[in-house]
Amino acid sequence: MAMAVAQHRVSTSGSSSINKHLDASGKYVRYTAEQVEALERVYAECPKPSSLRRQQLIRECPILSNIEPKQIKVWFQNRRCREKQRKESSRLQTVNRKLSAMNKLLMEENDRLQKQVSQLVCENGYMRQQLHTVNASATDASCDSVVTTPQHSLRDPTNPAGLLSIAEETLAEFLSKATGTAVDWVQMPGMKPGPDSVGIFAISQSCSGVAARACGLVSLEPTKIAEILKDRPSWLRDCRNLEVFTMFPAGSGGTIELVYTQMFAPTTLAPARDFWTLRYTTTLENGSFVVCERSLSGSGAGPSTAAAAQFVRAEVLPSGYLIRPCEGGGSIIHIVDHLNLEAWSVPEVLRPLYESSKVIAQKMTIAALRYVKQIAQETSGEVVYSMGRQPAVLRTFSQRLSRGFNDAINGFNDDGWSIMNCDGNEDVIIAINSSKSFSCTSSPNNALPFVGGVLCAKASMLLQNVPPAVLVRFLREHRSEWADFNVDAYTAASLKAGTYAYPGMRPTRFTGSQIIMPLGHTIEHEEILEVIRLEGHSLVQEDAFVSRDIHLLQICSGIDENAVGACSELVFAPIDEMFPDDAPLIPSGFRIIPLESKPSDTQDSLTTNRTLDLTSSLEVGPATNHSSGDVPSSQNSRSVLTIAFQFPFDSSLQDNVATMARQYVRSVISSVQRVAMAISPSGLSADVGPKLSPGSPEALTLAQWICQSYRQVASVFVNLGAELLGSESLGSDSILKNLWQHQDAILCCSLKSLPVFIFANQAGLDMLETTLVSLQDITLDKIFDEPGRKALCSDFAKLMQQVKLARSFRKILTAQELVES
Repeated sequence: MAMAVAQHRVSTSGSSSINKHLDASGKYVRYTAEQVEALERVYAECPKPSSLRRQQLIRECPILSNIEPKQIKVWFQNRRCREKQRKESSRLQTVNRKLSAMNKLLMEENDRLQKQVSQLVCENGYMRQQLHTVNASATDASCDSVVTTPQHSLRDPTNPAGLLSIAEETLAEFLSKATGTAVDWVQMPGMKPGPDSVGIFAISQSCSGVAARACGLVSLEPTKIAEILKDRPSWLRDCRNLEVFTMFPAGSGGTIELVYTQMFAPTTLAPARDFWTLRYTTTLENGSFVVCERSLSGSGAGPSTAAAAQFVRAEVLPSGYLIRPCEGGGSIIHIVDHLNLEAWSVPEVLRPLYESSKVIAQKMTIAALRYVKQIAQETSGEVVYSMGRQPAVLRTFSQRLSRGFNDAINGFNDDGWSIMNCDGNEDVIIAINSSKSFSCTSSPNNALPFVGGVLCAKASMLLQNVPPAVLVRFLREHRSEWADFNVDAYTAASLKAGTYAYPGMRPTRFTGSQIIMPLGHTIEHEEILEVIRLEGHSLVQEDAFVSRDIHLLQICSGIDENAVGACSELVFAPIDEMFPDDAPLIPSGFRIIPLESKPSDTQDSLTTNRTLDLTSSLEVGPATNHSSGDVPSSQNSRSVLTIAFQFPFDSSLQDNVATMARQYVRSVISSVQRVAMAISPSGLSADVGPKLSPGSPEALTLAQWICQSYRQVASVFVNLGAELLGSESLGSDSILKNLWQHQDAILCCSLKSLPVFIFANQAGLDMLETTLVSLQDITLDKIFDEPGRKALCSDFAKLMQQVKLARSFRKILTAQELVES
């Protein structure tokens, strides 16, 4: 107790008593300046020295010879206590500054909402008075009358005075959206503001176009934030190119720029967008920094028509960034994105993607605020990544993976892409790029001289009642369920050696093991960068002991099921084991984008009883109603899945690689169909009613998959019985119903480190006392004890080995029969 009291008294005495300390007996011990300096040097090297180190210190420093070891121990304890208090004080001051700024931001938001309420009350009273007048709508001061782009004629781009009036008008409209009541903002679903949140997010309600707004606190200076956000391709993954054509100086040190921006299309089913805008950068009287932007005119302005041939001209309504400096450092930033994406130009089923403010909020507004916060944390040293990689290098890897994947999906002609002749089926598109080069930014000598180029096989499909986050997590964690190890080996060998091993590759066996090594993640873990190691071994006897491991660089995003409107992606590219910072990348992967449902969707036949459907035959045109005999549930959720895989090839092997790529992508599609049917939370529920269609191709595929797997296992263990269902049931349309109502419990597992349940029939759910939705949350550690888990894992391994041996034995017997015949 005396020790505790002494430490408290010393720690609260402050820096003024740095040379006066208490020993273990409660007596003050005075230290000279030389003694304190010697102790501080040791503390800098080792804050908690051992008793041997303290005794060694006394022997090495004669000036400490008159101090007992116990006294030196107490000095180090007090020193650590003061250091801890100093850090805690600094942390609390930082938190206090953040909370003060956030409180100011919330008060401003509250004032804005109060003004909006007052304005609505006044408008309501005014409309009541003018209810019987013919011109009431002309005097309506609602959202549309404020935010609609004025129809001014295109002024001469070389006339700064002409464009300045447009810039000032844009600034006024942008500020009315950022801090005023020009738009009826509502809180973004699922994103409540708080001390630990990134910011405050809102989306528009009942106004023209789609709009989103964000505001938050960032520990960077306003000019730095503006510089980051103006470089849109560095943080907006959907931005293909941004080019400033003209720049004029404006008052108050501002600038006016004419900007042409190209955006990637998110899927193969829709054309890309471009914008021709005026961007105005200026400083307000209160010291705030503003960057605002709007479209100048329609599709006839901007670059030449040839440059924008593959794009649909969209419109930017007054948008931008308002950045205000904070007392004590940092800035408060307001972001507004207001667009008209011309939804008429896409298939009707995809129009919710272009009419959703939630999607714009996730892809642009929230992404911008998260990015500047990420830069701020990296600048302050709060982010530390593994494997010795700098944050900027890891960000570059993520951007290159995403951009390469977008390039493959879009296949722009000016990048050298062209479509190959198809075999009549339009489900998989084959595109080639003979001019594709993979030169490295810093080491041109490492460029891979592909003689043929790169081939891309891509396809898109609709998903019904399949959570995108769940599907992406499954594809990430169970790669062996859909991927072919030999295809990965072909691409990896092409990148590593610059040669092509197809056909005639050395056969390789995938051991089924994949190791995920994390590299880094964003501040809210919405995107993860990692290295995947796939373990493989050669099947050739002379190379039996040679490792055939493959390494993939991979980004995974959108795996949070609660993120409204978020896009889920899994993009990967083969890399060398010791990949350099400028390693060439050929990305492939999956993208799943949720589509918001509308009341009119209940009449759309595409949402009835098909879980997946290729959408290559969709047509663009005005909205039409489709009649259907089935009545879908109002809880149906849809999303669009886009798959793109790239393969390097030699010119002499182009046809072979194209055939292999088409077959491989079709096999991946088939695997995704099985997985999607298995993880669909409503596809197999007993209370589904009309939504369950036992005769659908997907239901038959799932049921036949289960029966075939059981048959293969039963052929090894005779006592299990040869068939799960009778032969009369296998040919019936009610196969899934019979499987669901089977008297025995049927559980389907996917094997990784432990078996994971992915499907169970009604008897299986009753046995586990759970539901189909909650089945995936049940793990074996909740069912078995430790001996049971070990026995089950051992049995699984033996079972899989026996199944493999039985398959090999059947192949030998078949070959022998052929020889005898």
